[in-house]
Amino acid sequence: MNPQIAACGLFCGTCRKFSKGTCPGCHLNEKATWCTVRACCIEHGWQSCAECTLMPLEACKKFNNVIAKMFQLVFRSDRRGCVERIRKVGCAAFAAEMRLAGSYNRPVRNKINLR
Repeated sequence: MNPQIAACGLFCGTCRKFSKGTCPGCHLNEKATWCTVRACCIEHGWQSCAECTLMPLEACKKFNNVIAKMFQLVFRSDRRGCVERIRKVGCAAFAAEMRLAGSYNRPVRNKINLR
């Protein structure tokens, strides 16, 4: 399990709090009991929603709850795009792309040379 990838698909690896060690990331953050996405992924043993086969992402009430929509608006994040990118390229490539781009909340859409 990559602690740099949050249950909702965001990339903790380039987050300032994660980098400074003041946030353990999604999966190890025991204070994040309010997050239904995190709880669901932990319950099923998934890294992120990218591994879910229970229902389409757009139908998931846990992923698309009011708090998530507010978070997306405030932080201008694209969790759905991140999950789709993880599904397309896998966790390792997604993490490498996000690290190289310096992004944590929006997936890299353009092909990046990852030598």
